[in-house]
Amino acid sequence: MAIDFKKNLIEIEFSSLDYPSEWKDLQDAPKKLYALGDISLLRERKFAVVGSRRTPQNGLKLGLEIAKSLSQAFVIATGVADGGDTAAIEGALQGSGKVVCLLAGGFSALPQYNLTLLERVIKNGLILSPHPFETEIRAFSYEYRNKLLAKLCDGVLVLGAGEKSGALITAKYAQAYRKPIFALPYPPNSSSGAGCNGLIKKGGYLTESAQDIAEKYGVDLTERKQELTLSDDERKVYEILREGEAHVTELAAGTGIPVFRLRAMLSALEVKGIVVSLGGNRYAAV
Repeated sequence: MAIDFKKNLIEIEFSSLDYPSEWKDLQDAPKKLYALGDISLLRERKFAVVGSRRTPQNGLKLGLEIAKSLSQAFVIATGVADGGDTAAIEGALQGSGKVVCLLAGGFSALPQYNLTLLERVIKNGLILSPHPFETEIRAFSYEYRNKLLAKLCDGVLVLGAGEKSGALITAKYAQAYRKPIFALPYPPNSSSGAGCNGLIKKGGYLTESAQDIAEKYGVDLTERKQELTLSDDERKVYEILREGEAHVTELAAGTGIPVFRLRAMLSALEVKGIVVSLGGNRYAAV
């Protein structure tokens, strides 16, 4: 069932204990916040992972893995766009599930192409907006959002950025707030990575793994294994997917479980972090 975004919005007043303490001293701090999901995440330690829509595939893949590992120590904070934001979200969901997506407009402006992913965020993490539901995104909206994102977090990782990427605005504000800036390195002639290389030249931390970030904060990213309890049917599905990706109809044929039951089961396995949707009703084990 689709989530009724407007009906289920949580309002967070400036005076609330759930209002981010990091924003309290901003002159232009939002007076009220609107949220869907787990607002308790706002009280935890947060780290921003951002990147342009044109971040190359190798940057997205590495960014996903970094966000996945880093989510063990931080709530991953990002936007809702395609590219770097999506990689950060997917990584966090595959990790601890702790992710906060900050909007540039109201909930009515959520990108339709990412709704399935964002519904997963609401179930496991949090979507947050400093604007009422119907607020449209204006030319200045992204800069304000990026400013808030930088102030909210302990640091910022940029996965990919051209010379004029919006991700660099987040880094600019992070520098102003004296937050550490991290960036993936790119070849010298890479237009999609020129902004990242520029950040590194100016003192940003060259980042090739989550450990490069963890060391700066003195946090332990040793994987925390949890003993998962699987039903007999869930285990059948998981064992097939461990052999390779499969379509839902192939899973039905291999397990004898009806497709309508498999869909709910696969969603549950996604939440447990051991199965991922590849789109087109295809799934794989993590």
